[in-house]
Amino acid sequence: MLLAEIVTSSNRVAAEPARNAKVEVLAEYVASLNDTELPVGVSYLSGVVPQGSFGVGYASLRELPKPAARPSLTLGAVDAAFTTMAATAGAGSVETRRSDIEGLFALATADEQKFLMALLLGGLRQGASERLMMDAVAMAFGVPGAAVRRATMFSGDLSEVAVAASKGEEEALAAFGLRLFRPVLPMLAKPAASIEAAMDKLGTAAVERKLDGARIQVHIANEQVAVYTRNLNDVTDRVPELVEAVLTFDVSAAVFDGEAIAVGPSGRPLPFQVMMGRFGSAEATEVELSPFVFDILHLDGKDVLDEPTGDRLAMLDSVVPTQYRIPRIITDDVAAATSFFGETLAAGHEGIMIKSLDTPYEAGRRGAGWLKVKPVHTLDLVVLAVEWGSGRRQGWLSNIHLGARAANGEFVMLGKTFKGMTDEMLRWQTERFLELETHRKGRVVHLRPEQVVEIAFDGVQASSRYPGGVALRFARVKGYRDDKAADEADTIEAVLAILQGP
Repeated sequence: MLLAEIVTSSNRVAAEPARNAKVEVLAEYVASLNDTELPVGVSYLSGVVPQGSFGVGYASLRELPKPAARPSLTLGAVDAAFTTMAATAGAGSVETRRSDIEGLFALATADEQKFLMALLLGGLRQGASERLMMDAVAMAFGVPGAAVRRATMFSGDLSEVAVAASKGEEEALAAFGLRLFRPVLPMLAKPAASIEAAMDKLGTAAVERKLDGARIQVHIANEQVAVYTRNLNDVTDRVPELVEAVLTFDVSAAVFDGEAIAVGPSGRPLPFQVMMGRFGSAEATEVELSPFVFDILHLDGKDVLDEPTGDRLAMLDSVVPTQYRIPRIITDDVAAATSFFGETLAAGHEGIMIKSLDTPYEAGRRGAGWLKVKPVHTLDLVVLAVEWGSGRRQGWLSNIHLGARAANGEFVMLGKTFKGMTDEMLRWQTERFLELETHRKGRVVHLRPEQVVEIAFDGVQASSRYPGGVALRFARVKGYRDDKAADEADTIEAVLAILQGP
């Protein structure tokens, strides 16, 4: 199949305002792919390069060759070119990749060049999220959407699931299951306006401390332990202290969900940035991490994701020592939950989680059964652009433009802030944002929407100044979240809900 056909489909998807119409366009395209083209086509229309990142950034794409007059590139040829580039390493690799890029783009038409550039830079904003693509795969091959979503949850690779779905049999999808030492995406929580609102919705619930740590998923079997990040990266070799702690658990095989935090001499958690500095280093430091487990997905040969939360917690308590379990209470009383909230804040933690006792573990989803409450409003937003500073900040990129996720995959600007930034942070973000630069306009450096930042603020107010119709009051940087991807940022709907109140 020609690359031009996927470009046409991408443009059609972007032009469709309705979700169902987007799914139908995607399904039509997916159904037209042969077995070899299917995994590549599904990946590309999901905005994913199967080979991952391989050193081709904006600088490599500043000057492109003259576009071809007519389409000739096939999906297979593009995939082969990307595979070659990804394998290029060593002395002269930068120049070799640049030459390969020029050769590939010389064969592409103007529209194809635009598509390839967006794909490589992570800027393919057509509204074809992975969730839409899952529904499209189900429609294309006549299999239940729930079966596709569940298989993708376990696989972590929609293109692999699409190949199985193309057989048209639910049995092929049912074969996907939780495998030890192959991590699954974590379940996520939705923000709640207040403890009262959360308790009214969930009733009797597990109320637990929300730690400001790094999300971890731990697999153990026959005294072999692996530790994965929320992005499914294997960091086992970097965290020997976590491995040592997990080996004390009374279990032969299990998968746990939890947080890793660094605790100071006083027993209070160290700042998030300090903890992430240790977590991201392969070298031993004076900072030690501790695991705190709050859920279990597998226990001694049995997957337990579909069991109710209350049952999973009982299983967890039976095998994990108390010092490695996140403190919690079970209650339906708002006063008790509020008291626990106060104790949690006093201990230096960031808030509480309120969880329904009846819901399964919804891997990779922001489930309605998990609600989070924080004392000060915070949002995980994406940096869309940044301005060069003046005065004492001359020469540093300072004032950041903040965006929330919209339903169509775009980002809606909510305002700017330069508050809360230390000199160290200014130095770091100047280097980081120049790597993400797409273009400049005056003093503003526009960026690929990839960097997530946690923003604290006092409230939300209506504003005609910004596209979303709202702005954050007294916004300040709490910290950059390198452990989160842009598609995990908070939504504009979540911001509007704060404006509207409980």
